[in-house]
Amino acid sequence: MDKIRIWLIAKYQTFVSSIAFIPGFISLGFLVLALIIFYFDLSDVGQQLKVDIPWLTIIDPSTARSILGAIAGGIISLTVFSFSMVMIVLSQAASQMSNRVLDKLIGNRFQQIVLGIYIGTIVYTFFLFSTIRDTGDSFQIPSLSILLLTVITVFDIFLFIYFLHYITQSVKYDVIIDRIKSSTFEGMKDFCNSTTEVKELTEFAAMSIVRASRSGIFEGFDYKEMKDFMSKNKCSLLSIYPMGTYILRGQPILKCSRALDDDQVEEALLGIIISTQESVERNYEYGFRQLSEIALKALSPGINDPGTAIISFRALVDLLGFRALNFPSSTLSGDEDPYQIYRKELSFDSLFERVICPIWDYGEDDRMLRSEFKLLLEQLSLIISSTPLFELLEKVDKKSNSL
Repeated sequence: MDKIRIWLIAKYQTFVSSIAFIPGFISLGFLVLALIIFYFDLSDVGQQLKVDIPWLTIIDPSTARSILGAIAGGIISLTVFSFSMVMIVLSQAASQMSNRVLDKLIGNRFQQIVLGIYIGTIVYTFFLFSTIRDTGDSFQIPSLSILLLTVITVFDIFLFIYFLHYITQSVKYDVIIDRIKSSTFEGMKDFCNSTTEVKELTEFAAMSIVRASRSGIFEGFDYKEMKDFMSKNKCSLLSIYPMGTYILRGQPILKCSRALDDDQVEEALLGIIISTQESVERNYEYGFRQLSEIALKALSPGINDPGTAIISFRALVDLLGFRALNFPSSTLSGDEDPYQIYRKELSFDSLFERVICPIWDYGEDDRMLRSEFKLLLEQLSLIISSTPLFELLEKVDKKSNSL
């Protein structure tokens, strides 16, 4: 049952995060709306309304079909043009910034909502096409439904105008960087919720080893599954690697305080999240690396854009300032049980060396970047005492004085 539950949760998350989920849901809503308005159109109230207001009635079926055909063709063209432009923008962002920013652009909810409204309008139109039919003495024409479709089409046109503005604004480098920074900050707020740093655990009586069942990126634990496992088997666990580490199949990933048989090892593996793709929500360090990659790409000879590198560097220093004062909890325990998972976390020094030092190594000869390094690192040094930070600040001063 645990395997089935975890499989269902994984499939549900994949389905909900799919780019087709929101458009499909909205399209289904438009179809339901079309059915409701169509039946209202044929009801006694709808018929009486068209008698009281004659201009709501469409008498000629060819006129109705012409309206529906023009709307369907226009919205299809609008949809193709809108999302051709989106794909061009995505290609440009990937080539000039980093492939890792694509998930921020592809997964944008507003773009998916716009796509859903366009497709929903097309579904609504095709449904009305099928309702115009000869009833013997006259034609069945859903006049009120066609009138509502006309109103929706006008709304789609104004939505298209706003969509053009939104796309041109959302692909600016500073906007993309700010989105990554915001999602990383939200991930850190949830994960780094301790104001005191817990030193690394030096002593742990390991009686057995849990090895990874497949290769992938270690992204933490299913908390409910691991709490149940610890309570059932009366043991504590020690994580060997920090989150975000790529683990090879068969390599040790956990140490356990008691001896485990094969079935218990299988149970423990159910609570370990090993993924083929990283996410900022589960691993905030991935957001740091995205920002660092953007800065490095901007400093490359092919792009040569130190301004974007500086914006990305500022975002990194801002996030590091929060991380310097807030620390991840190193343990995970049940509500009443004494058993715990001891998590290995990246220290501030390790994180600083991973994301800041490569930018300096690549752009130390750029005068603009050097000035920004000196300014921001001096401010960061007032918040935290860090050996890599002081060493890099010394390099910045030495480089500036030698020129």
